[in-house]
Amino acid sequence: MDKAQKQNKFYNSRFGKLFGLKPDTSVKTEIIAGITTFFAMCYIIIVNPNQITGFYSYLGGEVAAIWQAVYVGTIIAAVLGTLLYAFLAKKPFAQASGMGLNSFFFTSFILPCAITDPNKNIIGFDHLATNYGAGLVIILISGLIFLILSATGLRSYIAKSLPDCLKKAIPAGIGLFIALLGLKGSFIVTDNQYTLVQLGDLTKWEIFNQYGELAGGAAPMLAAFLGFIAIVIFAKSGVKILKNMSIVLGIIVSSILFYLFTWTAPSFSFSAIGDSFVNFGKYGFSIFQGSSWAGAFDGVTIGSIFSVIVLVITFCLVDMFDTIGTLYGASAQAGMLDANGDPIDIEKSMLCDSIATCAGALVGTSTVTTYVESASGVAEGGRTGLTAFVTACLFLACLFLTPLASIIPSVATAPALIYVGVLMLKNFKAIDMEDLSSAVPAFLTLILMPLTYSISNGIAVGAIAYVLIRLFTGKYSKKDIVVTVIALLFAFRYVFVNTL
Repeated sequence: MDKAQKQNKFYNSRFGKLFGLKPDTSVKTEIIAGITTFFAMCYIIIVNPNQITGFYSYLGGEVAAIWQAVYVGTIIAAVLGTLLYAFLAKKPFAQASGMGLNSFFFTSFILPCAITDPNKNIIGFDHLATNYGAGLVIILISGLIFLILSATGLRSYIAKSLPDCLKKAIPAGIGLFIALLGLKGSFIVTDNQYTLVQLGDLTKWEIFNQYGELAGGAAPMLAAFLGFIAIVIFAKSGVKILKNMSIVLGIIVSSILFYLFTWTAPSFSFSAIGDSFVNFGKYGFSIFQGSSWAGAFDGVTIGSIFSVIVLVITFCLVDMFDTIGTLYGASAQAGMLDANGDPIDIEKSMLCDSIATCAGALVGTSTVTTYVESASGVAEGGRTGLTAFVTACLFLACLFLTPLASIIPSVATAPALIYVGVLMLKNFKAIDMEDLSSAVPAFLTLILMPLTYSISNGIAVGAIAYVLIRLFTGKYSKKDIVVTVIALLFAFRYVFVNTL
């Protein structure tokens, strides 16, 4: 048996068919690609619980317990979602909780139950477990809808029906939004009662609030800023390992600088491993508790039925177009596009994404989506499900690294948010700014997300503006029906949200 016959036999073996191995790759290449993808996106393990709890885990109590639950849930969801790609779609892509949507989760479900002091500082949360559980219910419902759309092919219809300007403006707006969160989380941007925002105070090295907690100063600001610059330098490096691990290395640089600048030492306890699993058992499966479902539809915890509908639609749409963008980009790089320029077996990929979102809600984390960092593994030669399998195995190992995760200060994850925000802004350049019927809705979507601290508000106003402009300029057509329905739902929500 010659070499070609041996290779052919291997590709047709049970192992080869399991992952969809092909002659244009090798097991060694796939393993290296899987490792590369993991290091390119493993920052989410720390960033996601920080985003969902709004960087307030330092308050301790229930919010710290939920942080640990989300930490475990994030890993489990990433493992499950990535394994779906390994065995169902047999593609070299990985999944985890989506950036932007985790921030949306915080502002929609966690922030509303915050308790503040007379100076508007958050000092705790009321009914946190109920709000957290209610949010998971919304995530599950959006995931189920996405699953139905993917399974029936309606997803393609909706995707093609939405105006191109909104498709490109939504991820760009989310990029600005999460960049603002990173800037505020690092105290580079702070509140100002007269100008709304201002540059943080660099005249003092460290600023503490009345509760003895770090609340600003040059130390955290410089640690975050230099960490962000480090990410950019690593990303532009000609050394592949530095480039692929740029975000993780930036977080490490920020952490080291933070402890040096504040002259403190990190501390951790191995008991955190046990605590994280205990808290995961207590809060991670909140979706199975009656109080979570009651909170989702009681008209108080989340708001009116219109608020619930709009939240479900927003999570579903953002996940859909985030996934579509990632699939087209990564598939193009991997040479996995069909004759029409569409990703091969895109419906399987969308199915993996929607199932993963449902699974994520079941284990206590926000919307799970396909990660653009998967492109780093593709660049290393990953072409099959074996790449995804390796990535999933590495995520699984992180379940037992809670003590190491706890030494990463929240300030150190801020550079990752700012950098991802920069990457997401690139979508906006494809919008035709000469055509005001596209430029205006896109601009409103982009700018209102950070300024109103809400992703849904940006999508809402952008959709409403688009429909009105098209209608009164005589350019309205049948293809605008879908966005019109979305705009009407948002409009009804704004009109009736305070009375229903």
